Amino acid sequence: MSLGETTSDSAPFFSDDSEAEEQGGPAGQGPQEEPPSGVSEVRARLTVFILCYINLLNYMDRFTVAGVLPDIEHYFGIDDGKSGLLQTVFICSYMFLAPVFGYLGDRYNRKYIMSVGITFWSLVTLASSYTPKEHFWVLLLTRGLVGVGEASYSTIAPTIIADLYVKGRRTNMLSIFYFAIPVGSGLGYIVGSQVGNVAQDWHWALRVTPGLGLIAVVLLLFVVKEPIRGAIEARSESDLHQTSWLADLLDLSNNHSFVLSTFGFTAVAFVTGSLALWAPTFLFRAAVFNGDRAPCVEGNCASSDSLIFGVITCITGVLGVASGVQVSRQLRKKTPRADPLVCAAGLLLSAPFLYMAIIFAQASTIATYIFIFLGETFLSMNWAIVADILLYVVVPTRRSTAEALQIVISHLLGDAGSPYLIGVVSDALRKTDSFLWQFRSLQLSLLLCSFVAVVGGGFFLATALFIEKDRHRAENYVPTDDEPIVVPKSGRSTRVPVSSVLI
Repeated sequence: MSLGETTSDSAPFFSDDSEAEEQGGPAGQGPQEEPPSGVSEVRARLTVFILCYINLLNYMDRFTVAGVLPDIEHYFGIDDGKSGLLQTVFICSYMFLAPVFGYLGDRYNRKYIMSVGITFWSLVTLASSYTPKEHFWVLLLTRGLVGVGEASYSTIAPTIIADLYVKGRRTNMLSIFYFAIPVGSGLGYIVGSQVGNVAQDWHWALRVTPGLGLIAVVLLLFVVKEPIRGAIEARSESDLHQTSWLADLLDLSNNHSFVLSTFGFTAVAFVTGSLALWAPTFLFRAAVFNGDRAPCVEGNCASSDSLIFGVITCITGVLGVASGVQVSRQLRKKTPRADPLVCAAGLLLSAPFLYMAIIFAQASTIATYIFIFLGETFLSMNWAIVADILLYVVVPTRRSTAEALQIVISHLLGDAGSPYLIGVVSDALRKTDSFLWQFRSLQLSLLLCSFVAVVGGGFFLATALFIEKDRHRAENYVPTDDEPIVVPKSGRSTRVPVSSVLI
């Protein structure tokens, strides 16, 4: 089948057969009694819906704090550096625990791992809402513990979708899954700021998602069924073999597309992490600087700014993810390098608009919102495509580990430090504590985001050089001669290298 043919909505990832053959037998025949994954079509769709719901809650919880950040600063009397730590401690916890759950997710029942993690996350989030005024460190600690639950979910959920669908259907389901990131983020700002405003207490903003999280656990346990790894791709889980964690890491480090796209996604994480925490506060300070808003003295400071930014984040996220997938799908008809090229274009186009949004904040609020809208739209084009790249350049038995490794690198060098870095640079640039310098110092520090976006675009352009080779290697992967097999020894099974029995 040539690249120009349109028998599928997207370029094939694992075979040249039609999707009808992949999902349930040859075209024109009735569906198989049980799909290769072991999960019925109805339950597979419900599974994706539930995973999307949980992803939405994850990002709602993550950005609820950003929606009420000016109130938190006022309540605890902290500076920008300490405010940035709220996001940094969460990301660090999430980042360092991701490999643990990635290892477990490649070897054990994934829905039980997620259920335990989400239960823990919900309880800790609820506990964080009772932090007393004199103990800011308690809020830091509980926000760090929230990362435990999120790590258990984010490393595993995409691999379940990968074991339910392939080709264009996988891309479509991943698109739906990743719609939840910008929509959930936007809802975090909206729900956080508005609940805090109605209750006249920012603590109540943190009490919305825990109850919804426990509902998600019930849905996971009673509706979701664990799919068979790799079966939907006509590759038996036993045939692929489980290799050691170090062997998995070595293979992934030699996968150029995985490594380069991970560094590109790191730039996305840096920029989104910085904007996610600081954009509402920056917009509030710009309004104070321009004389459009009064200074914060009584709490509920940035409720309107968080509301507007939340709405923008929801809309631009949906537009960005959808347009990224559609542009990539059309471009695949002309080049197999479409995915990394679209990711590169998204970052490179977002950079000038984000720069203008930051610069124009001192002159025109309307212009600032327009440029933020355009910049975030282009930035959101990456989400589903990057996930898809990982899934088709990595073999099924290493995907959770790959997801975890990508999380570690992208957060370690991206949004784990960027909110804190922006806050520290802002504090260092501030000459006085006037409203002018509160705005100007944060404005100058946020300009770093545009530079990082350009660097990330370069990494995705480099990914395009290797994507064909690495996808072909994953599609045609066979165990090497030195991978272990089971042979009898004295009436018992033991694992030995193939080469030792083929001399």
